[in-house]
Formats: sequence, structure tokens, C-alpha cells
Amino acid sequence: MAGRPLLIKSPEILWSLFEEYKEWAKNNPILIEDYVGKDADRVMRQKPRALTMEGFESFVAYNPDMPIGLQNYFANTGGAYEEFLTICSRIRTEIRSDQIEGGMAGIYNPSITQRLNGLTDKLEQTNVGDGIKVEIIRKK
Repeated sequence: MAGRPLLIKSPEILWSLFEEYKEWAKNNPILIEDYVGKDADRVMRQKPRALTMEGFESFVAYNPDMPIGLQNYFANTGGAYEEFLTICSRIRTEIRSDQIEGGMAGIYNPSITQRLNGLTDKLEQTNVGDGIKVEIIRKK
């Protein structure tokens, strides 16, 4: 391969970075300020942190050993990242699975996870005459 050398040398290293990101996300929940009881005592509630591509990219970019973005790896820019395609697909699938399952379980906002993953229904209404409306729901 011509050009600059890859900063992430192998798919195994990319997977290892993703595993580190998952561990970090699990160990760093989002803290939500709340007030409870008759005296409205302030508490900080922990909410699980969803896995996201943006979160993974930020995690890697802030790693002092890897000050880069991941867009080229996932987009296979210039065909220079062919060997990473399988692991990139696996990472995307695992992130999507986390979001969908978390949304279905009510851990994450279901509406947002549906939109992020293209799982929304499309409703079309058509007037066919004499005041009759037909609704068509298309599943994506």
C-alpha cells in the first residue's frame, strides 16, 4: 500500500480499541441530577452509557497513543483499509445491537434509538374519494 503508514496497524488492534471503549463506557455511566423525597434531596442517578460510533471515535481520538479519527478505516478511503472492513462491520453491528436492545428494554430512549438505526415506520395517508382515507404503514 502506498501513502502514509496506518496508525492502527491491524484489525486486531482496532478490535482491542473497541473492547477498551466498551469497558470505559460500562465503567463511566452518565450522571443525571435528580431531586427526590418531600424535601427534594439532590441525588445523582447513574444511567448506562450507550455505545455510539461518535463515542468510539472520540474515545480513540483522545487516546494519547492514537490521536486520529476512524472515518478512513470505516469508509475504506482510497481502498487502503480493506483488511479492516470485517472488523468495522462487526463494530457497527455491536453498536447497533446495543442501541436497539437498550431502546427496547427502556434503558435508552426508544424513539432516538429507532431514528439512529433507521427503524422508524413511515405513514402515508391517501384520499381515495368520498372522504375515504387509506393509511399505508411502511416498515423500514
